[in-house]
Amino acid sequence: MSKLLADARAGKYAVCYCEAWNLESFQAVVEAAEEERSPVIAGFNGGFLMNAGRKRAENLAYYAGIGSALGQSRVPAALLFNESASLAQMDEALGLGFNAVMVENEGLSPHAYLKLVAQVVLRAHSCGATVEAQVGHLANPTASQSAEPTTPQAARAFVEETGIDALGVAVGNVHILTQGTSPLDFAALAEIAGAISVPLVLHGGTGIPLEAAERAVQLGVAKVNYGTALKQVYLAALRAKLESYREPMSPHPFVGMGGEDDILVAAREVVKLKCRALIRAWGSAGKAPMQGGA
Repeated sequence: MSKLLADARAGKYAVCYCEAWNLESFQAVVEAAEEERSPVIAGFNGGFLMNAGRKRAENLAYYAGIGSALGQSRVPAALLFNESASLAQMDEALGLGFNAVMVENEGLSPHAYLKLVAQVVLRAHSCGATVEAQVGHLANPTASQSAEPTTPQAARAFVEETGIDALGVAVGNVHILTQGTSPLDFAALAEIAGAISVPLVLHGGTGIPLEAAERAVQLGVAKVNYGTALKQVYLAALRAKLESYREPMSPHPFVGMGGEDDILVAAREVVKLKCRALIRAWGSAGKAPMQGGA
């Protein structure tokens, strides 16, 4: 991921991290990048995979197995294990082949978080992986959580003390904004960019106005995260396709046969279209030489 972000900063664009949650969504992300000839960051959310509401523990090997397909990608790609606060989980992810991790700060004191990030940096850098961390907190309307904006001073101190490779910042962006948009604080973004040398990351991409993309890139943003918007279009496609299924119809054309009625194909295609639009908006379309002779 470090190479992708360095290239993005030099080329004045941002790379999208489009989060996947199953095989179809992962395929959609990779195919979108290939069709747009764009570098891409794909991956899964560690926090979601450890959610307390899960009925059984997830086996990360399944997700790493899906991610291994990036080795055949025709565009430069990184495999990110996103938003985990568990050292053991991140260790496992790195051992299974994830080559980037993002350390979540939710629920941790500043001291505990700094200590955790420093440990992750040592482990990840020893195997050539990239580490992203975050200073500040995004507002989250679904959890009634208010924002804690990133300050340049805190950003500089954190980067210097931990040795991270990329920094997520809170500058007006919002987590899980399901309707509308939230403007970015460009003045704050500029001050943070002037205080540190590592690439900046914006989480909560769904709520960022796309017209803000060009200015954000100019101010040092090299990566932007999307998840909510992708799941919204995925669910809408499933709902629409399932309207035509009634028992005792055969279920096979609707699940797994890959034809016109297949709900998984429909969901994959709408996620792909959404990813393609986001890739174009952030300027990375056409920035990747195609590999594999294509």
